[in-house]
Amino acid sequence: MDTTDTKPHGGLPLALGAYLIWGFMPLYLRLIHWVPPFEFIGWRIIWTLPLCLAVLLWRGQVGSVIAALRRPRNVALLTLSAVLIAVNWAVYVIAIQSGHVFAASLGYYINPLVNVLAGTLLLGERLSQRQWLAVALAAAGVSLLAWDARDMLWISLALAVSFASYGLVRKLVAVESLPGLTIESLILLVPAALTAWYFAGGPDGSAMTRSLGSGALLMMGGAITGVPLLLFAAAARRMDYSSLGMVQFCAPTIVFLLGVFVFGEPLRTVQLACFVLIWCAIAVFVWDIFAQRRARSGVEAPA
Repeated sequence: MDTTDTKPHGGLPLALGAYLIWGFMPLYLRLIHWVPPFEFIGWRIIWTLPLCLAVLLWRGQVGSVIAALRRPRNVALLTLSAVLIAVNWAVYVIAIQSGHVFAASLGYYINPLVNVLAGTLLLGERLSQRQWLAVALAAAGVSLLAWDARDMLWISLALAVSFASYGLVRKLVAVESLPGLTIESLILLVPAALTAWYFAGGPDGSAMTRSLGSGALLMMGGAITGVPLLLFAAAARRMDYSSLGMVQFCAPTIVFLLGVFVFGEPLRTVQLACFVLIWCAIAVFVWDIFAQRRARSGVEAPA
């Protein structure tokens, strides 16, 4: 998997890969629902680091980590991004295990709108008329869901703001995706190890040693955590942040479909209306992308 940030474009396949993995994440979380949320997050961080180090050695990028650590600005920004992603993980896992799946999925429906807002206000990105139409349609759909889940809206907003802020920081820091994730994992390693040690001393013991299957599932968390974050960080540096936000609607849509067809959650009218509006927004956004490509190639774009 090559996520080296050497090209100015080409981030769409990377973003789609990340969001597909995150979309199916509830299936994995369902398998380890018995693990306390903070212990799971601790092991998630611990097993992400060996994956990063192995890929670093394979690709010969150890020097990139050392170079990044020598720049205080990079260390400060990656410390901030590490804290942001840890907060995001904690809120998401706690929400899922507490039964607030709807509020959690809403957070990732709100997040793309925060990305678009950050891209236009903070990064100076400009949207076309069709792209603004797509944003308006998506905002209308998300507003329906937000009103329906207003009691737990703080969970949704915490997820949306923390992940949008994480992506913005990773877009700004001058470090490639793999070295950056390695440094983030190193920064979080001590609190993660202390958390795992605390739970190991509790009455239930460590989830890692409970059985061979439980240990294997927790070790899988490293790859399930590291791979999409590598893809996302690489995509964030290659794509307009507004475009990256619109692609993100894939993940909560997959969660929505899993809830209906796998977990048997009832489909309410407001959810269906939101689903239709958001997919209309995605259709308009994709239409605009193809129209711009045709215009650049000298072919008259559709009216």
